[in-house]
Amino acid sequence: MAVNSITSNNNPVLQPKGSGQQMGQSDFLRLMTAQLSQQDPFNPVDNQQMVAQMAQFSSLAGITETNTTLQQISDQLKSQTALLQDIKAASKTPTTEEG
Repeated sequence: MAVNSITSNNNPVLQPKGSGQQMGQSDFLRLMTAQLSQQDPFNPVDNQQMVAQMAQFSSLAGITETNTTLQQISDQLKSQTALLQDIKAASKTPTTEEG
């Protein structure tokens, strides 16, 4: 009887921490749906825990969006700085000595 490794590459949820795969919004929603569909109707998940998880996810989504916006602003500032340096270098006139 063959036994497969529990950390095989076929299961993205069980990937080691440094593997480079991250969970996105669709992964979170898929897991939450699976959790809700598999819960015992006579012993449901605590509402406070569910609300806390959703609040954490919303916060994470907001932070991710903020990071994206800040990266775009940083890229624009770098481009403008490079352009200004090019303009400054082009506007300098070389000094020639007449003698």
